Amino acid sequence: MRTDFSERQLQDPHLQEAEKAIRTCVHCGFCLPQCPTYTVLGDELDSPRGRIYLMQQMLEGDQVPSPETVKHVDRCLSCLACQSGCPSGVNYMHLVDEARAHIEETYVRPLPERLLRWALGWLLPRPNAFGLSLRLARIARPVADLLPRPLRPLIAAAPEGPIAPALERNRTVAAQGERRARVGLLIGCVQQAIAPEINAATIRILTRHGCEVVMLHEAHCCGAINHHLGQAQETRQRVKHNIAVWERELGRSGLDAIIANASGCGTMLKDYAFVLADEPDWTERGARIARLSRDVSEYLAELGITPSDDAPKPKIAYQAACSLQHGQKVARQPVELLRQAGFEVAEPKDAHLCCGSAGTYNLLQPEIAGQLRERKLERLAATAPQAIASGNIGCITQLRGGAAVPVVHTVELLDWATGGPKPKAL
Repeated sequence: MRTDFSERQLQDPHLQEAEKAIRTCVHCGFCLPQCPTYTVLGDELDSPRGRIYLMQQMLEGDQVPSPETVKHVDRCLSCLACQSGCPSGVNYMHLVDEARAHIEETYVRPLPERLLRWALGWLLPRPNAFGLSLRLARIARPVADLLPRPLRPLIAAAPEGPIAPALERNRTVAAQGERRARVGLLIGCVQQAIAPEINAATIRILTRHGCEVVMLHEAHCCGAINHHLGQAQETRQRVKHNIAVWERELGRSGLDAIIANASGCGTMLKDYAFVLADEPDWTERGARIARLSRDVSEYLAELGITPSDDAPKPKIAYQAACSLQHGQKVARQPVELLRQAGFEVAEPKDAHLCCGSAGTYNLLQPEIAGQLRERKLERLAATAPQAIASGNIGCITQLRGGAAVPVVHTVELLDWATGGPKPKAL
């Protein structure tokens, strides 16, 4: 596809990559059936091909986008199914991220929208503040219909179970038996408040398989929340901060890997070098962190797991998180690990389509997210599972809102099968 960016624009490595993505697209249409929003809405401008056209006009002309362009870019989930299915190899992820940053910088949204997006970008990366907001949301639930419409999805998202306090201290957990590796665990932000059992299961299974696990409270949110809201400055600050924290640990005692058990975080960690591509020194430092980053299922597949018994296990429907299967290209490892652990695993029809969570998407686009959730739950229910497993806290929270069976993290099942406690949800 022909482009007309100026030489000045192409001095920016992020615009360079966006221009390359646009130029690589041949508008073949293979992306259309891969795209969840096109599948649900049937609008060409809500397909990757249509959005690429809109983003080219906006970025090439360095324009303030129209409300129509913003609407269709906002509706994109960044699920990256189109990127997996593209025969030309278009890097849609970097293109849509650049478009979002451009929109955030140049477009003036209506005040309620601005306030909601600011609140999400400030609140979600702060576990203590987010935990408090969940408690307040529970109190407000009986009067949710009387509150402003943008607040209702936030109130509906508050979990029913206990809300844990944030992990406030650094901690190292020794390996059981002979130490095979020393790994860092990204403890996350949202997950700390609503599902602390995921970190606990991750620590148990890693130490059981010979890993010393280091948790650093100073390593804040990975930056993905701000990044996907187009908040470039906040993203860069978080990324640089985390790079510096992990570098200090690397300098002290070394690390064999940095583990993420929320796949959205893992995708972000692996893209640290590109986020800082316009600062050469930071680019290399980010690349070092990216090279060490592994999803927990990816790393366990490398280590190998040892099931503790052959007792009967429930049938599991595996929900492949988009950020894991498309963003990180970690597709078979979780399924193979679950089968090695003794579970019968079913994979639903249209497994490439998003469940509608997509970071803050289910809060900003609740109607579309709701349609996608119902579609996904129908596909999962058709496999007649006794439980659903996924590798991302966003997917787990999204599906728990309507699933007829328990929804748990893959690592909780693997921990159970290798000697840990049975997941509470089961």
